[in-house]
Amino acid sequence: MFGLKRRALFGLLGGISLLLLGCVPPPERSEAEAETPASRLTLNREALLVTIASCHLLRVGQTNDVASTDATVIIAADKYRLSITSIVERANRLVMDYAQRPLELINQAVEACNQLAELTDTAPALVRFEPDGTLRTAWLRLDGVEITTGFAQRTITELRLRKAIGLVINSPGGSVDEARKLGRYLRANGLRTAVDDYCASACIDVLAGGVERYATPLARIGVHQSKVPPRYSSHEGGQLYVADSFLYLREMGVDADVAIAAATVPNNRVLIISPAEALNARLITGVVEGFE
Repeated sequence: MFGLKRRALFGLLGGISLLLLGCVPPPERSEAEAETPASRLTLNREALLVTIASCHLLRVGQTNDVASTDATVIIAADKYRLSITSIVERANRLVMDYAQRPLELINQAVEACNQLAELTDTAPALVRFEPDGTLRTAWLRLDGVEITTGFAQRTITELRLRKAIGLVINSPGGSVDEARKLGRYLRANGLRTAVDDYCASACIDVLAGGVERYATPLARIGVHQSKVPPRYSSHEGGQLYVADSFLYLREMGVDADVAIAAATVPNNRVLIISPAEALNARLITGVVEGFE
């Protein structure tokens, strides 16, 4: 959709140079045809166009990849019959208008994706395109890895290099701080997560970060008391650690009772949650057969 015909414009979005990309699908609707009756919108056409263009810019800026957009952008453009040409032109104008106020544009773009999620009943999620315009489906796979110091940044770097749309992670756990740092990055950047073997302890926090979260039928998802970081060394600190775990999962839209359940399981044992239980707790959003 946004991957065939280039329309070049350089601007600033959070310090990143942007080259906006657009295509004209055959046949292109006329502007008259692109109009949608006001009764079908909660935003007027102008506001909707700005919202869609802003969300599109967020994904282009985050990835520094012109062949990127958001799932909500694609669905909203189709649902409200807005031409791709008009979206790209408005995105170009936004970049110029906010060239001296990039942080303001970023905040507007984040809110725009959330608004589109409500309008389309679709989770904001990164969409990438191949050079021929087909959808890119590459996932980064990490098997049997321990989450150690620097893990989050190493994984983020690899995700960007591979232009991945998601992360398949199988890990016994490790650093909670690193796991949550990565989880928050995944959520903010519209990336998906999945487990198809074994994900336990701090790995759960990575899994929870995905905008869409998947497990295979035989995947084992385990919870227990993670090793408490040094800053929580006292008894009261341990209670704060459980509270932080509760708040993190709630932030990710997961049933925070998962954190309470984990706190009841000694560190030397693991409570396995079935995919059905994980689905019910919103730790995952779907069960799939597998990943390539």
